[in-house]
Amino acid sequence: MPHTYIIAEAGVNHNGNLDNALKLVDIAVKAGADAVKFQTFKTENLVSVAAEKAAYQQKTTDAEESQFTMLKRLELDQHSHEVLINYCKESGIQFLSSPFDLDSLQLLIELKIPTIKLGSGEITNSPLLLACAQTQKPMILSTGMATIAEIEQALAVLSFGYIYPSITPTSLEQCYQTYISAQGQAALHHKVSLLHCTTEYPAPFNEINLQVINSLAQIFGLPIGFSDHTEGITIPIAAVALGAKIIEKHITLDKNMSGPDHSASLSPEELVDMVKSIRQVEQALGQPQKIPTLSEQKNRHCARKSLVAKKNISKGELFTADNLTTKRPEAGVSPHSYWEIIGKIATKSYKTDDIIFLNKNLDN
Repeated sequence: MPHTYIIAEAGVNHNGNLDNALKLVDIAVKAGADAVKFQTFKTENLVSVAAEKAAYQQKTTDAEESQFTMLKRLELDQHSHEVLINYCKESGIQFLSSPFDLDSLQLLIELKIPTIKLGSGEITNSPLLLACAQTQKPMILSTGMATIAEIEQALAVLSFGYIYPSITPTSLEQCYQTYISAQGQAALHHKVSLLHCTTEYPAPFNEINLQVINSLAQIFGLPIGFSDHTEGITIPIAAVALGAKIIEKHITLDKNMSGPDHSASLSPEELVDMVKSIRQVEQALGQPQKIPTLSEQKNRHCARKSLVAKKNISKGELFTADNLTTKRPEAGVSPHSYWEIIGKIATKSYKTDDIIFLNKNLDN
């Protein structure tokens, strides 16, 4: 049975409060998620003082507040990270966090995170991509806002970093030479997963393009998942049915809380429903071979039909369309033999609804 790796994206929905962050871990654990993910950044390294908020952030937070000021309120310090990592270990869930700058990446490596997750905004951030790959950690990379060419550029940088952990490339072309090599491709296939994503909060359903999941799998040959920003749980469930190996979804304590991502996140109850539904879909995916299942086999006798006498048939009489029909149960001659039986002679008498059993003389 396939197992979809489900990431409950706490992100910055703790609002900079450690107690809230711990509660988000509890929510992810209760729902049965595989990992809970936060965001690690130093605001000074992430945005300029004059950077404006995204349109959706202006709607969900103080429109007059700068992006710098907003993010500064949402930072988690090193102590908070240490507390969260220990709490996740005790709770039996994997801790993940997305670094947004080199200092934050270094912190996460010192804290021995098992996997690096990079958000869509970093897919063109070659210095950070290189540094991530040079840690030799497995990588999950979101691809929101990206073209196929941009994804390939990012993978080229990652391949170089994995193969040359202590060398800085002189050009993107040098990275491409590593990318097209057998060694570079092997490193990517061993280390990297991609997430299809539509970077909008909430993302409109008509811009999700779930079929891209299969396209990315065919183009890059890597495990493909889906980072979902739609409202509700329908789309990530559909993504699993289409083959997504990883699902990432924002969670919140309360959708009405002040903050940039709460309104586009799942409530605790919705997360429980999503995880349950995904696990059901995994069971339902089953195997590609079309064969009767165990539960089906016991129903064949009752559901399928046999050839039966439509009315009384005397011994020596010909079987015709007037005296032969099909009815349940499956016991005698299959309806597949209907045309072969028409015109043959009945070797015994049948009453109405009697199942037709032919002797060897009639090639039963």
